[in-house]
Amino acid sequence: MAKVELKAPVVDEIKGYVSEAKSVVLVDYRGLTVEQDTRLRKTLREAGVVYKVYKNTMLHLAFDGTDYAQLDKDLEGPTAIAFGIEDETAPARILNNFSKEAEALQIKSAIVDGEYYDENAVKVLATIPSKDELISKLLGSLQSPITNFARVVKQIAEAQGEAAEA
Repeated sequence: MAKVELKAPVVDEIKGYVSEAKSVVLVDYRGLTVEQDTRLRKTLREAGVVYKVYKNTMLHLAFDGTDYAQLDKDLEGPTAIAFGIEDETAPARILNNFSKEAEALQIKSAIVDGEYYDENAVKVLATIPSKDELISKLLGSLQSPITNFARVVKQIAEAQGEAAEA
């Protein structure tokens, strides 16, 4: 069996993740303990993030012709990749937070909505709340004035009801 035939399923798997991903973050995972790696994988999985380790050549082949080809320059040394399938900022947020406690984890770069981000930009991206958090905050801020308005209307109605009784 030729090497190309062995590579094809792996490249196709990566292409599948790439086609679904809203974002991708590359990291150097050298130096993580097994316990740290297990914890990281669990945290990412719970957030709907696919985290895998592939050979750089496989990633390069899968990225060819896509926005993700911008990451080719960062495909050196051991590379793990996190695919943000559901939430664009989840991989950056989780990996950045984890790198604070596990200094061996080094963020390389990311692509979010077709835009390239270097390590420093990924750290800034990590501070953006998830879409669910933003929606929750928006709904909370919209609900507050409505609640206050309803309370005032009720007080006016009660006051008019008492005035009518008198």
